[in-house]
Amino acid sequence: MRARTSLLVLALAQLVIALDHSIVHVALPDIGAGLGFSPHDLQWVVSAYVVTTGGFLLLGGRTADLLGRRRVFVAAALLYAGSSLVGGLTESAGVLIAVRAVQGIGGSLLFPATLSLISTLYEEGPARNRALAVWGAAGAAGLCCGSLLGGVLVEAFGWRSVFFVNVPVAAALAWAGLGVFPADGPRAGARRFDVTGALAATGGTTVLVYLLVRAPQAGWGSGPVLTGAALSVVLLAVFAVVEARSRDPLVPGRLIAHRGLVTAMGLTALYGAGFGALPYFMTLYFRNVRDYSALATGLAFLVPAVVTALGTHVGGRAVVRAGAHRVVAGGLLLGAAGAAALVPALTASGPYPLLLPGIVLLGLGQGAVWTGMWIVAATGVAAGDQGVASGMASTTLQVGGAVA
Repeated sequence: MRARTSLLVLALAQLVIALDHSIVHVALPDIGAGLGFSPHDLQWVVSAYVVTTGGFLLLGGRTADLLGRRRVFVAAALLYAGSSLVGGLTESAGVLIAVRAVQGIGGSLLFPATLSLISTLYEEGPARNRALAVWGAAGAAGLCCGSLLGGVLVEAFGWRSVFFVNVPVAAALAWAGLGVFPADGPRAGARRFDVTGALAATGGTTVLVYLLVRAPQAGWGSGPVLTGAALSVVLLAVFAVVEARSRDPLVPGRLIAHRGLVTAMGLTALYGAGFGALPYFMTLYFRNVRDYSALATGLAFLVPAVVTALGTHVGGRAVVRAGAHRVVAGGLLLGAAGAAALVPALTASGPYPLLLPGIVLLGLGQGAVWTGMWIVAATGVAAGDQGVASGMASTTLQVGGAVA
């Protein structure tokens, strides 16, 4: 019973993370009008979350390993609750962007804490695979349902409700985490934070993600982009040198040499660049090309949400029989077939059912790949490294999403 309750809390946390990534998409026009955003600056309501999440994931993962997964889980949930309350109350565009950045930091703490809790609470094999399938279904559904929930809330209560809805949910997560997860033991005295490495990695990765988000508009050859690229290279080079000399590095060398984890990092980057960008682009398509209302846009994501959740469930069961790598390969092929079917249907006035063949194939593939790649990332990694391992794989997920 306790295992099921723990999984419910972990799945709900992943749902919140995914919702916060996508729920504001459908509310962007209303946020822009309400706070006086310029069209150029409005993108930072989304980008601020992506940049800080991607930049702080490594640090968040190691923090969970060293300070305790339950402690970090609870602190991150409270950070979500507080920042969401401020976001719903603010009258300032600048404050809202800062709130989204803080929410991103909360995500960079909560995501690896959640994933490492699954990897330590459930034994490697069928039990962990089932837990990851449930957790994955919550995340995949959140990415799609964010638009649905956002549309309903915006139509009924206005754009501020997409922030207020997080407050009670995140607070409940913090309370539940204290009650259902095992207490963290005392911090091991022999292990410490690699402060210099953490600062260099966080700075370098944050600048890198920022550049990938910013460069398409500013121009890849512009002065600020080239300066930022040089700064990112320098910081990441400093990180590499510090890690090579550190007695307790932020990223242990054994993880860099872990073939399964390195493979998972490549898969998450591919996922972020492909599947991960779909909710955002489909939201723009429905609202700007099809001229759907916020509610109609949300309802258009109902089928993708259900199909993607089904894909995670089927993928989790298939891993037991066929292995994670085959499931991921099959999911990628389904996704490619879905994209090929969807592109010709993306017209300005065609009926919604014409989109369904592509949406169904993409959703099934997306769900299967999501479950399979996290199983690959966690397999064979020691319990004490699960946090930073999940941080590594989720960092490449964010980098891939920024490229898209």
